Amino acid sequence: MPFRDRTHAGQELGLRLVEWADSGDLINVLVLALPPGGVPVACEVARALHAPLDVLVAGEISTPIRPETPIGAIVADDPPLYDRQSLAMMHLSEDRLGDVVVEERNELHRLEYLYRGRRPPPSVDGRTVVLVDDGLTTGLTTAAALRFLRRHGPARLILAVPVGSPRTMAAIRSECDDLVCLEQPPGLHAAGEWYEDFGRVSDTQVTDALHTFHATA
Repeated sequence: MPFRDRTHAGQELGLRLVEWADSGDLINVLVLALPPGGVPVACEVARALHAPLDVLVAGEISTPIRPETPIGAIVADDPPLYDRQSLAMMHLSEDRLGDVVVEERNELHRLEYLYRGRRPPPSVDGRTVVLVDDGLTTGLTTAAALRFLRRHGPARLILAVPVGSPRTMAAIRSECDDLVCLEQPPGLHAAGEWYEDFGRVSDTQVTDALHTFHATA
């Protein structure tokens, strides 16, 4: 059954993770949301786990010719992660995308400051990190985020999403230690297909949610 909205999806995901946490298998948890859409989901997960919440901003790289099709992703100052097949199909090289990467990285840093202000990012070293998004279809941005986190030494890296493409979930399984996905409907093309309400999450909604959560945590 589809989720009513991202809050409902987060509550259902949180219930699944609480069952796991009650076994004593999740220790020193940090919940990280991929904004913007992952934030409402992650808020409910963090509440359920009584865990701190923050964001991990990842940016998509696309071209002016096909802006709707991401061909790469970046996180922080890490090198971009590219879809090599898409690059080959579009006859593109990494060198030709340099200006696009600079522009996207500037936007990524702008969003990091907007969402977090001067508050430093939380350390993931030695922690159980739960990375949350509202759904997984192509997996490129999520893979870049997981690789970034892995390099920063978490004790355990968990990807948690309400819905995902079965093929993508299978492909990304090797990027994390554990994977939690409530629904894997065949033929899923976009996460919004599995939500009754999948409206855009604005930057203001993200900052308000984070401020509220941190104020009450």
